[in-house]
Amino acid sequence: MSHIVVIGAGQAGASLVMRLRNGGFDGQITLIGAEPVPPYQRPPLSKTYLTGEMALERLFLRPEAFYGEHGITLKLGHAVDAIDRDAKTVSVNGEVIAYDHLVLTTGSEPRRLPASIGGDLAGVHVVRTLADVDGMAPDFTEGARALIVGGGYIGLEAASVASKLGVKVTLVEMADRILQRVAAPETSDYFRALHRAHGVDIREGIGLDRLLGEDHVSGARLSDGTELEVDFVIVGVGVTPGHALAEAAGLILNNGIEVDAQGRTSDPSIWAAGDCASFPYKGARIRLESVQNAIDQAECVADNLLGAQKDYVPQPWFWSDQYDVKLQIAGLNSGYDHIVTRKGEGDTVSFWYYKDDTLLAVDAMNDPRNYMIGKRLIEAGKSPAPDVIANPDTDMKALLKA
Repeated sequence: MSHIVVIGAGQAGASLVMRLRNGGFDGQITLIGAEPVPPYQRPPLSKTYLTGEMALERLFLRPEAFYGEHGITLKLGHAVDAIDRDAKTVSVNGEVIAYDHLVLTTGSEPRRLPASIGGDLAGVHVVRTLADVDGMAPDFTEGARALIVGGGYIGLEAASVASKLGVKVTLVEMADRILQRVAAPETSDYFRALHRAHGVDIREGIGLDRLLGEDHVSGARLSDGTELEVDFVIVGVGVTPGHALAEAAGLILNNGIEVDAQGRTSDPSIWAAGDCASFPYKGARIRLESVQNAIDQAECVADNLLGAQKDYVPQPWFWSDQYDVKLQIAGLNSGYDHIVTRKGEGDTVSFWYYKDDTLLAVDAMNDPRNYMIGKRLIEAGKSPAPDVIANPDTDMKALLKA
């Protein structure tokens, strides 16, 4: 009987082991997680869970008993110490576990501020794990003063929740504009206006010089010399792939753990999926940080462990909730050279990314209908002319039949 060991009990790891069982795999499965809780959803952590609208039990992807009922051994609360590729074993908390195939679904880790500028002071938080959010929750009190470092989606979502809970929020972004790395100026403009309308003080082109305080953060000095009094800080300056175990084991890295189109690493007995893995896509190599990719790539790897021999071809989509706005994104906008704006009903709007005449991606704000149409067009490889998208009289649904 073969044994598949999965390191990383997040969305990708949970999706993979469930797919194996649903696909008829009857060998041993062991799922190892460093956190002391079963696999859970991360997106609600900094939103409905932090605000108290979602109970802890609803975060879990499956009740803990589910795994035992399906013959999946859960080992929680301890990180894996090492992988021995020659012996085909992993070591965790003094136990040595043999594997026939090993899958790394080790996710990503938030970047933290250096201790030399106050990054290790109490009251300085990152947003990644259940423990992170439980640790910051008591700081979200009405009238508290928060500094958010980073104007990407994590920082903006944190600003949204904090503002709704009555926290006075200042957000600083070193780049010229918020969302500069991931979105068009039009999307940046939309969310800047949204946050300022809710009282968030957004400062672009300004970085953090250092945090101030003895044991607990009490202030911040910005790159323009301004000093702020703050009660807590949230750092949202991106993530790095969780590849430390893979690196120590001598696997090839390339913006994360390098895998082929089917999910194999440089060791044919070791696979990887999710945030930690980079894979070939349209002549390049990419790594996607999203729930959708974690699920889809993990399920593809599970199928390949069962002999499917199929390549992973992502159909990327993402989302972000801020105040009463749901941003839905389809496709990848890398390389776009112009934007087409389509106004919807009321305050809804969508921005369509083109490279020459090719549709690459869509950002839709409270516009699920045009988001779904854009997503289906991209997946079908269809690119309506930009002036057709911009025309408010266009029958968008008809474009799917063209």
